[in-house]
Amino acid sequence: MSKNTLSTNASSTTAVSFSTFGEDITLNDLPRCTSPTGDLEANNKAGQYESTRPRHRLHSAKTRSLSRTQLFLARFRGKGRRVPGWSESAKNTLTQSWLDVFLVFIPLSWAGHWAGWNHSTTFAFAFLGVIPLTKLLDYGGEQMSLYLGESLGDLLSITLGNAIEGILAIFLLTSCQLKLLQSTTIGVLLLHLLLVPGMTFLVGGARVREQRLEPRPTQLNRLLLMFGILSLLLPLSFFAALPRTLPNISAGAPPAPALFKRLASQAAEINNHTTNQDTGYQEALMRAVKTLAIQDTTRNTVLKLSRGLAVLLLIAYIGSRIYLYLPSHGDDASSITLDEAEADERENEDPEINPWFGLILLAFVVGLTIVTAEWLSGSIEPVQQLDAITSEWFGIVLLPMLSYAADACIIVLYFVRSVLFLHPEPPSELVKVRSIDMSVQFALFWTPLVVLIGWWSNYNITLLFDLWEITVLVGAVFLVNYVTADVKTDWAEGMVMVLFYIIIALVTWFYDGQPEIYEMLQCAPIAETLALVAGELQQADSS
Repeated sequence: MSKNTLSTNASSTTAVSFSTFGEDITLNDLPRCTSPTGDLEANNKAGQYESTRPRHRLHSAKTRSLSRTQLFLARFRGKGRRVPGWSESAKNTLTQSWLDVFLVFIPLSWAGHWAGWNHSTTFAFAFLGVIPLTKLLDYGGEQMSLYLGESLGDLLSITLGNAIEGILAIFLLTSCQLKLLQSTTIGVLLLHLLLVPGMTFLVGGARVREQRLEPRPTQLNRLLLMFGILSLLLPLSFFAALPRTLPNISAGAPPAPALFKRLASQAAEINNHTTNQDTGYQEALMRAVKTLAIQDTTRNTVLKLSRGLAVLLLIAYIGSRIYLYLPSHGDDASSITLDEAEADERENEDPEINPWFGLILLAFVVGLTIVTAEWLSGSIEPVQQLDAITSEWFGIVLLPMLSYAADACIIVLYFVRSVLFLHPEPPSELVKVRSIDMSVQFALFWTPLVVLIGWWSNYNITLLFDLWEITVLVGAVFLVNYVTADVKTDWAEGMVMVLFYIIIALVTWFYDGQPEIYEMLQCAPIAETLALVAGELQQADSS
């Protein structure tokens, strides 16, 4: 072969050789490019389509003929990988994050519950104890995704990311704190829509000019978010269009919940400070009672409406997961190559724990989370009364921080070290941007699931949310859809998202909630609560 001539063999995809300075060299002798895009460009120039990137044995031609079940079992057993032993898995788990030092607060929260300590102390210990549990769930999900594959692994990680709020929501339901449950639902959605991606874009975007998102999941998430928010808007619109009437009340009604007792005492106290000439103000108080007077039949109608919507929301989420993880449409050649390159990179990553240890770890951590969340939910109402914190701020801002406190600590620490020019390694929290996927799952899966659980257990939880909560949620969805419309973000957009979340938290501090929604979310019959309120006001009016 002559000098500096190029020859290719059509029968082989890798038989590309050339002669330089009298010496024959093949591509196998050359150093390979580690970038998937670099491989594609090099091969396309040489007339080759297949990437020269080293492939994992699960992606070899021999294993392509295996069935899905066989391929899943081979991946789950860790075929082609170095699978750690039990002792190494335990060591890696205990040293995966410095936040594990907060595990000491778990037994302290349990001791505080059983010993009858101050409710504020028990709440603080339980809150701090949940932080490392959140990190362990995230770590276990990430490691198990290496054995389950990209699609099932991502679904597991997203579900475990929402597990803390989902468990807490069920405990709030069973303790009949329905209004706080709804506020927490809105708070979780706002957290995953604004604060979490905003912090990621802000801190991660400080290193690069812009960050690109995956087009297909991003566009689907935008559609699902808008669908979910519009579905939550319909019960509120239906309720707002109904007339307000005063039902028949009796003076001998049984006691009402604490909220309406407090409302009646406040109304009586205000009325006692008025003179007999203040008839206009007294009439306004009575009209307030009429505004609160929503019949039980209305609540039953809203319950039926909410349960029907819950079923439809679940269908939408399940269908979207089938489309996303099991696509049935035609494949595009370029997308296949890029997806395979990304899959190869993930397949070549060695796990830090073995699969059976991971399953036991997740089961154990979920059990600890359930018990700790129960002590946490049991101390919420006493803490609210002691600290005079409104249920709106408690649910929208404070409780959702349970799932984000761990990642927030890591990201803030990374940001501080970056400012000090210490050049730290970017944490994984900046790499995996799953918060919008988590908000989609919480809106379309966990929220309707809680409604259906309430239906089966006879709790009057509905999808009728507070007007303020729905307003800020719609605004957050519009902002997120606008930011992700071009499938790329930068630090300035992240800053705007974080600032909007802070604005919502500030306004929520001064907001007490809609009285009508409070009444619709009481476990007792509405007629009983109205009887007490009207009786107190009538008694104050006659005195």
